Amino acid sequence: MRKLRMLYLTVMCVLMSAVTTFAQDAADNDSSVNKYKALAAGFGFAIAAGLGALGQSRIAASAVEGAARNPGAAGRIQIMMIIGLALIESLVLFALVIAFAKL
Repeated sequence: MRKLRMLYLTVMCVLMSAVTTFAQDAADNDSSVNKYKALAAGFGFAIAAGLGALGQSRIAASAVEGAARNPGAAGRIQIMMIIGLALIESLVLFALVIAFAKL
């Protein structure tokens, strides 16, 4: 309970320290947003690509393990693995499109 309370207080302190950023002028805010837009898009896509690679590695490891346990089902496992890899890759590419659209 004590750790949860400390986490809550830490989050509240961080959020309250960000209140002063709302006191900017509109023109100053526009230049600030434009300055960091590319940086935010880069970080967002890096996170999407990293987690996509992590998901793909887990799928490949599970497929290899499943084929090793049951060699008779290796063909079906391979087909499901390829479908899963394609879906994960499409999500990463969708994140790239969103990052470019926001720029």
